[in-house]
Amino acid sequence: MTNSTDVRQADAAHGREMDPRLFREVMGGFASGIVVVAGMVADEPVGLTCQSFTSLSMDPPLIAFCPALSSVTWRRIRPTGAFCVNVLAAEQRDVSGLFGQRRDDKFEQVPWRRGVSGAPLLDGAAAHIECEIAEIHPGGDHEIVVGRVVALTGDAERMPLLYHRGRYGVLAP
Repeated sequence: MTNSTDVRQADAAHGREMDPRLFREVMGGFASGIVVVAGMVADEPVGLTCQSFTSLSMDPPLIAFCPALSSVTWRRIRPTGAFCVNVLAAEQRDVSGLFGQRRDDKFEQVPWRRGVSGAPLLDGAAAHIECEIAEIHPGGDHEIVVGRVVALTGDAERMPLLYHRGRYGVLAP
């Protein structure tokens, strides 16, 4: 038995255009964590909210995230060669919203400090993963950024902030 979703997916597999709303709906069913990718640009902290983040390799230690090509903030961070992935904690929904906006005063709203890489580490985050850019690959309307981990810290007491079907959530205790 096939449902309408199966039929539309089969059509896309046969060279017909994928329905962008269906794609967003189906992919939104995958729960992900929320991070803020931050860097220092000419001694000014900049950052963006991102949900397309994953660990990639243990040896060497690598992570990956996928910023949109349209991201002005990522275009500013990219040439610096270093960034920090701040894994947001469950109580940092407001931080996710703040860094998802186009505004210049984001870091005036949130306490932070510089990490060993010089990149901004947001106070209260569940983890900080400092990286140097190892590789960048094209990925449709995004870039696939591979970061070599140079330093990291984590707070096992903090639960991560999750995103699923357009809403924030947390893990059940």
